[in-house]
Amino acid sequence: MIGVFDSGFGGLTVLSALLAELPEYDYVYLGDNARAPYGGHSKENILKFTRAGVEFLFEKGARVVILACNSASANALRDLQGEMIREPGVKDKNILGVVVPIAEAIAEGANGASETMRIAVIGTQATVESGVYEEEVRKRVGDFEFMQKACPLLVPLIEEGWARKMETKRILKSYLREVKDWRPDVLVPACTHYPILQKEIEQVMGSGVRVLETGAIVAASLKNYLAKHPEIEGLLGRAANGKGEAGKREFYTTDSPEKFAEMGSVFLGQKIDKVGLA
Repeated sequence: MIGVFDSGFGGLTVLSALLAELPEYDYVYLGDNARAPYGGHSKENILKFTRAGVEFLFEKGARVVILACNSASANALRDLQGEMIREPGVKDKNILGVVVPIAEAIAEGANGASETMRIAVIGTQATVESGVYEEEVRKRVGDFEFMQKACPLLVPLIEEGWARKMETKRILKSYLREVKDWRPDVLVPACTHYPILQKEIEQVMGSGVRVLETGAIVAASLKNYLAKHPEIEGLLGRAANGKGEAGKREFYTTDSPEKFAEMGSVFLGQKIDKVGLA
């Protein structure tokens, strides 16, 4: 079973991409809606919340857990890998994040470019303050220019169902004005909620800016990871006839299963019938 953890609904955009790329596997999803959003919390609290979420998913049978939340990936991934995975003898499970696959995708585009790439990141306050995107890109790209912008109002607006309202579009345009004026080559929407606004972000930035589709990048990275690690791939539950048939899906939240089923169906792009309380 593959576990997907997020602070709330946003990780369902990543799960949607995983279901499209790897539908045959069993998935279990946990949204920590009781504490969402993570972007305004301290690193210490994000680590504590994420640790509890990962432990829950491992208890439910996950052998690979994806930290779909950018704030969790930026502030908790390395600590949790050190605590739970890298002790001697642990080879049958892993915790993966979203930052490294996205940094690798940026590097693929940058290394063939003739000019210095300009990379912009938008995300929560916690993700921006962590500096993890610049750090991971710098490991892979020799020369680039970088800027980032915190957009703290977008997550609560999206979670309240305001993604299509004019007020949200005006706030988004205001956040992106400085980024657009900087004229980046690539924009990273470094929050799993932002794919809900993918088209609006692309419209504001214009055709000259490549706005990454982060969910698809993470799904392709997981597919490649499983191909390289048959010792873990063989432990994952999957549909009886292999590719083509969908595996099992389980959904959990830490607050209001009814609301999760309603709003989560919008993020996932398909109806969620049953949600458990974690």
